[in-house]
Amino acid sequence: MQKDLNKANARVLRNTVLVVLGMFAFGFALVPIYSAVCKKFGLNGQTAQITAAKAGRTKIDTSRWVEVRFDSNVNGALAWEFRPEQASIRVHPGEVRRIQYRARNLSGRAIVGQAVHSVTPDQAATHFKKTECFCYSQQRLESGQTREMPVVFMIDPDLPKHIHSVTLSYTFFQADQFAKQTPPETNAGRVSVPQLYGNSKNNREGGV
Repeated sequence: MQKDLNKANARVLRNTVLVVLGMFAFGFALVPIYSAVCKKFGLNGQTAQITAAKAGRTKIDTSRWVEVRFDSNVNGALAWEFRPEQASIRVHPGEVRRIQYRARNLSGRAIVGQAVHSVTPDQAATHFKKTECFCYSQQRLESGQTREMPVVFMIDPDLPKHIHSVTLSYTFFQADQFAKQTPPETNAGRVSVPQLYGNSKNNREGGV
């Protein structure tokens, strides 16, 4: 009887371990697949990157305005302050604009962070084009260091007429364990999957 019970317990433990490992592997695989699909089809808030030359050739639609709001969030494990320098701006579709976010390391050590972006409403995501963004590389801040980080973007003139406001949101995650062993200014590493897990805290819109 005891032998059968031990076998049953061992079988339950084995199955539980397999399920946990399967969920862990699925979690790691899910985000790259999600990101690849979003990149291909422009879904769920993923934006597109274009060259500055192409953006400069886009015809500006001066007949309409779009309000672009800027949002900032910091993962709960990251001891940074992160905010846009302005809460919102009005732009003409096709107009290239430059804004800045500011990050400050509040910890007592150097930390590498990686920003992940999104755009709402989702329907506007494919029409939000960036030529420059701090989110394209990892950012290393020394203890107490503050850095201004630019974003150069354009709203495509093909943005549906019923959309009058768009929100660009960034969340910074700690990325020390995934940082490449290269100088920060040449580090082009993108966000790694484990960074996407954990609670985030919102830094209010507006300047630091």
